[in-house]
Amino acid sequence: MRGEGVGITVVIPALNEQTRIERALACTALPGVERIVVDGGSTDGTPDTARLLRAEKVIHALPGRAHQMDAGYREARGEVVLFLHADTRLDPGWSEAVRRALAEASTAGGAFRLRFENAGWVLRIVELGARLRARLGRLPYGDQALFVRKRVLDAAGGIAPVPIFEDLDLVRLIKRSGRLTLLPVSAWTSGRRYERNGALRQVLRNQVALASYFLRLPRARVAAWYRKRPAA
Repeated sequence: MRGEGVGITVVIPALNEQTRIERALACTALPGVERIVVDGGSTDGTPDTARLLRAEKVIHALPGRAHQMDAGYREARGEVVLFLHADTRLDPGWSEAVRRALAEASTAGGAFRLRFENAGWVLRIVELGARLRARLGRLPYGDQALFVRKRVLDAAGGIAPVPIFEDLDLVRLIKRSGRLTLLPVSAWTSGRRYERNGALRQVLRNQVALASYFLRLPRARVAAWYRKRPAA
C-alpha cells in the first residue's frame, strides 16, 4: 500500500462489471489504500480491466457476494476493510472520514450516505428512506459501502457464505463489536436495479426482503425470489 496511517483495504466484489468498475477503482486510488477486486466468474473481461486500472490485487472466488467479500477480506493487508460495490463511487475525502471515525476506539465500523446517480423523484425518496433507516434503525445496506476493523472480522471468522443478507449480517456484527458510525460522505451508486424492475416495485421487493430477514425465513428461497426478474 502507498503512504502511511491507518491502512484501508477496499474489497470490490465484481461480476461482469467491465464497463462500471472504473468508478470504484478511480475514487479509491489513494495513498494508504489497497484495492482488491474479487471476481466471481466474469465473462466480459472484468479482471483484465481491473488490472489495466491498476488494482493492487485481482483475485477469483466462488460467485456470490458473501464468498467474494470473504475472499477479499482474507487477502487484505489494511487495518480496515471497506466493501465497495463495483458500480459505486465515493466522494472525495472518504478515506479521511473513515480514519477520523476510527480514531475513536469504540468505533467498530460504519457506512456512508446513499445517493443515486441521475436519480428522479422516486429514487430521491429512496435515498431519504435509506437515511432514516440508517439513522433511526442503525441499519445501513451494503450499497452504502460498509467498512469494519479487520480485527472484528478476524474475531468472527470472516464473512459467512450466505446466499443473501451478508450486508445485514455484517452490520449486526459491527454493532455487536462496538459503535457503528454513519459518515456524512456520499456513496454514489447506480439505480439500474430500480430502472430494470420498476422503482416502486423494487422498493416493495426490498421491504419484503427485509421483513424476511427479521422473520428468519430460509435464505436460499428468499435469494431465489429476490434475484428473479419480476414479470412485466
